Amino acid sequence: MYIPDDIAVQLQLSGIDVSRRLLEMVALEGYKSGELTAHQVGKMLDFETRMEVDGFLKAHGIPLEYTREDLDRDRAALDALLGK
Repeated sequence: MYIPDDIAVQLQLSGIDVSRRLLEMVALEGYKSGELTAHQVGKMLDFETRMEVDGFLKAHGIPLEYTREDLDRDRAALDALLGK
C-alpha cells in the first residue's frame, strides 16, 4: 500500500509531515490495542520523558494505562534518586 503521489503532495503542501503523522497513528493504535507500551510509544516518537508521552496520549484523548508495576517501578526509581 502507498499514498498516491497527488495526495501526498497535497498533504505536504498543507504542511503535514506525512511520515510523522503515520508514525504517530501507528503508535496511538498500538497503545490503544495494548500491542505497545507507553515506553515503546516514547521510543518510537523519540520522546525524552514519560511526561511527553503522557501529553501526547492525552492530546489524542487516550487515557494513560498506569499499572501497579508502573507505580512500583517509579517508586523504586524515586527511592534510588533520593538514596533510600
